[in-house]
Amino acid sequence: MKARGVKFICYYVTMSLIVILSLSACNAEDSVYHEYRCYFIFDTQLHPIPCQLTGIIGNPGHFCKVEAGLEKGIRHIKTTRNYDGATEDVPLTTELENKQRCELGANNCIIIGTSSYDNVLIAYEGQCANCLEQYGGTRYPLSWQKNGTLLHCDKCDRTYDINNGTVVSGDGGRQLYRYQAAFDGQLIRAWN
Repeated sequence: MKARGVKFICYYVTMSLIVILSLSACNAEDSVYHEYRCYFIFDTQLHPIPCQLTGIIGNPGHFCKVEAGLEKGIRHIKTTRNYDGATEDVPLTTELENKQRCELGANNCIIIGTSSYDNVLIAYEGQCANCLEQYGGTRYPLSWQKNGTLLHCDKCDRTYDINNGTVVSGDGGRQLYRYQAAFDGQLIRAWN
């Protein structure tokens, strides 16, 4: 009887863990921002270091604001590094790069980098999440503060921790909107 009771308990503990893990996976997907489209691919082999965007990979606490534009028919990626404010303009000159779709959230800006808390690649919407939600529109850019460890919104006066997206000063509220992000050894990707 005891062996049967132990098997019964093990079965229900295992099933409970499966349910909990399933719900956690759903919550991870639900945390991805879908209001504005994000689709970004960047080939680090075509743009090796000293390219700023390539330099964020594997460097905890290093982030870049990323914006895209067309100049004379060629797509350019413009980055601003968090820790020193340095900017870079990277022309995407290969046919494949130049033809790829590129959508960067609410106002053509995402923030991507490696968290110093868990060494994971993170991509955020480049606009203040609380202002986007409260006021609509896309006029709420975030600026680097405190050597790039914080992002600040001038509209609502909230400040966010770059490594986890939480509000660290101001009126509280929601954390920064996140997009999915990955690095496969060659491509940096962000999407929703």
